[in-house]
Amino acid sequence: MTERSDTLNNQAIILASDGAYTEAIACFKRAIVIDKENYLLWYNLGVTYRDAGNLSDAEHALETAYGMVPANEEVAETFATICLMQKKFQKVEQICVEVLDYNPLNSHLWNLLGVTAFQNEEYEEASSYFEQAVSINPYYMDAIYNLRDTYSMLHNTSGEAALTARIQELDK
Repeated sequence: MTERSDTLNNQAIILASDGAYTEAIACFKRAIVIDKENYLLWYNLGVTYRDAGNLSDAEHALETAYGMVPANEEVAETFATICLMQKKFQKVEQICVEVLDYNPLNSHLWNLLGVTAFQNEEYEEASSYFEQAVSINPYYMDAIYNLRDTYSMLHNTSGEAALTARIQELDK
């Protein structure tokens, strides 16, 4: 019986969901040998490495997937998030800017840019990224919290108060 990449992918997803990361990674790797140009296999491998706590290998797998489908926003967001977790800020910025060229209305990428700027203590820049994310999606709670915290760092008390009220309103 011949192994198929889709069957191995499905098996690996089940294994990963049960926490059997080593076995899941082995399945994904076998699937990639069969179908090395399938970005979804690389993406799933990257997510599984991330879930297993191996950010370096996750980054490599996600970078491979991203190289295959640079306009895929889910792949890009996951790749950028892994880079952010490793404090590879320039890489996060590069990924976000490239994908925002395809879709400037992706609030998650604007938020990631904001988090990157915030972690670099570039609060003015961070606030403008978070403002962009919130203007695209006024219900995006992560971006609202991030913007409120950034306003606090900038001593923008009226902006901070307005966002605190907005959070309370949305939490109802």
